[in-house]
Amino acid sequence: MARKVLIIEDDSNIAQLLHLYLEKEGFETCVARDGGKGVEMFRGFQPDLVLLDIMLPVMDGWGVLRKIREESATPVIMLTAKGEVEDRVSGLESGADDYIVKPFEMKEVLARIHAVLRRVGPDEESTEKRLSFDKLTINLDAYELLVDGQRVDTPPKELELLFHLAASPNRVFTRNQLLDEVWGFDYFGDSRTVDVHIKRLREKLEGVSERWCLKTVWGVGYKFEVVG
Repeated sequence: MARKVLIIEDDSNIAQLLHLYLEKEGFETCVARDGGKGVEMFRGFQPDLVLLDIMLPVMDGWGVLRKIREESATPVIMLTAKGEVEDRVSGLESGADDYIVKPFEMKEVLARIHAVLRRVGPDEESTEKRLSFDKLTINLDAYELLVDGQRVDTPPKELELLFHLAASPNRVFTRNQLLDEVWGFDYFGDSRTVDVHIKRLREKLEGVSERWCLKTVWGVGYKFEVVG
């Protein structure tokens, strides 16, 4: 079963963005636009995790958090535009599990959700993010790339791109697909970004094995080709 996330956020753009991104990542979501509705939906939806804004109509985030903590230990990540240390300390002391300051990147939100869920219990949906091929290991859990047994320094986004391609061997991805699926909704760049990252990866992987390669499909995009 998919993990359930309740989003309590009155900004419709942010709420929609969180809903779309998390649904795409396999979560089941529900959105409440004020604190009173948030408490009501918490009881009915029974989420595995709550993303909770502080500045809310009807009942603010602190009030919602208190209500949740009166009856549940469900993990709560606070969302707020305020970055003051006092707010972060207050949130954590009130029983929040984590705190994210707006504006945030969706990748950060996802990483924090997975981290909190791992702390409170096993994630039934999670799988080890480690791929192995001839003379190549891509470990996204440790953000480590091993080429012919040697660790190769690789920036996170390059590693994420390589993992995404290699997780679906021989599947062709367009540049726009890769921008959307690797960089996410929060990225507004152009397709040359993908080309640059592929070029850097090829410099690290050139000639390592004849059983796989990063291949350009002209006029379409790229794929991680596995032979045999």
